[in-house]
Amino acid sequence: MRVTLHGAAGGEVTGSAYLVETAQARLLVDFGMFQGVAKAEQRNRLPRDLNPRNLDAVLLTHAHLDHSGRLPMLVKSRFDSPVFGTQATGELTNLILRDSAKVQAQDFERINRRRQRAGQKQLEPLYRVEDVEAVMSLFRPVPLNAPVDVAPGVTARWVEAGHMLGSASIHLTLTDDSGTKTAVFSGDLGPKNMPILRDAEPDQQAETVFLESTYGARNHRPFQETVQEFLTVLQSAISRQGKVLVPTFAVGRAQLLLVILAGIFRRQLLPKFPVYLDSPMAIEATQIYRRHAELFDDDLIREIQDHPLEDDLSTLQATATAEESKALNHVHGPCLIMAGAGMCNAGRILHHLRQNLWRTETHVVFVGYQGDGTLGRRLVDGARQVSIFGERIAVRATIHTLGGFSAHAGQDDLLEWFGAVAPRHPRLIVTHGEANNQRALAEKIHERYQVSAEIPRLGDVITL
Repeated sequence: MRVTLHGAAGGEVTGSAYLVETAQARLLVDFGMFQGVAKAEQRNRLPRDLNPRNLDAVLLTHAHLDHSGRLPMLVKSRFDSPVFGTQATGELTNLILRDSAKVQAQDFERINRRRQRAGQKQLEPLYRVEDVEAVMSLFRPVPLNAPVDVAPGVTARWVEAGHMLGSASIHLTLTDDSGTKTAVFSGDLGPKNMPILRDAEPDQQAETVFLESTYGARNHRPFQETVQEFLTVLQSAISRQGKVLVPTFAVGRAQLLLVILAGIFRRQLLPKFPVYLDSPMAIEATQIYRRHAELFDDDLIREIQDHPLEDDLSTLQATATAEESKALNHVHGPCLIMAGAGMCNAGRILHHLRQNLWRTETHVVFVGYQGDGTLGRRLVDGARQVSIFGERIAVRATIHTLGGFSAHAGQDDLLEWFGAVAPRHPRLIVTHGEANNQRALAEKIHERYQVSAEIPRLGDVITL
């Protein structure tokens, strides 16, 4: 029995993909896209030693693109086996992959126009919407906390990971002529005590643990401190009649902010003011969240039973069309506009920034990581002037970075999650993190639990 790492290894955070093989079965745990790294286009191809036609199944931990983004490429190579994941993961994966295919189509149309003028060969996107539809037709929903036979001699169990709606760690029991082995793939773990989702459930029995390390070197700012800072920003905007622009990730972060705003209005910490959800993808994701209230944590379930969130968010408006989005240019503050993309590298937020960055009463609130080279990073780093659609825009708005809304577990939460299985002294494989985060987490685990970690490279094979 062996596991080959086809992503999220060797200091990589994205591209999560584990090929699990026994004498009887071959399956993938995740098949994500590489993002924001050098040579990402070359890496976002099928590995040479991976034949999709020989796979018995794909198991999904959750819907984010760096865990699901290469799935449509499998069907292009005649993959026709089941894709397993929770029901919410299936719905969100469909949404995220359709958006990815749409963005690729737009990007390659622009690229190919330039190549055509230069007399160069036309290029193809990684996949199209019809490929997404084909792979989603193979999706099979699974319940949490129930064993599922997914391939000959392989039983899987999905357990709450607390990272996004439907996210799970996957516990595998693998049996063939050589015996039985157990392994757990953490997927992405969420921080403890965050609104909406339940806390991640740790494993206590696995012989081999594949543990993510995205924030293995540090902890996040306490959540309640971040909420208080957000409240202070909103108070300032109200006093100055300004707009608050929030570049937001459509799945997860947008819904978290809506729940926080509902709590602020419910407790009458601020008077209600207009809130605009200016993202078709975030609007659709919010509808998926509402359909899966059974996955919410106990606190939110009690609040909803006592008092519907819609009552607290009576000033929320979803602006789905381009015309509705453009009309926000003429809306006066105070108001809050959430729009994608989260790193300001595309989407409707660019139009709002062009209209409002130069206004001193505007606040821009970043609630997620800003990658190198993005407009978001330039604003966070203090740029006094930026270019948007070829126009130079002065930055007179107040820029804020709120660091406590991350959907990833910090170092202490990762240590606590591993602590449940540590007494068994399992074999530990640290993946899905930059090199400094992998090393820091491995050192802390050894110091606390006397378990030594392995840090594999891309393409390494782990024999169970």
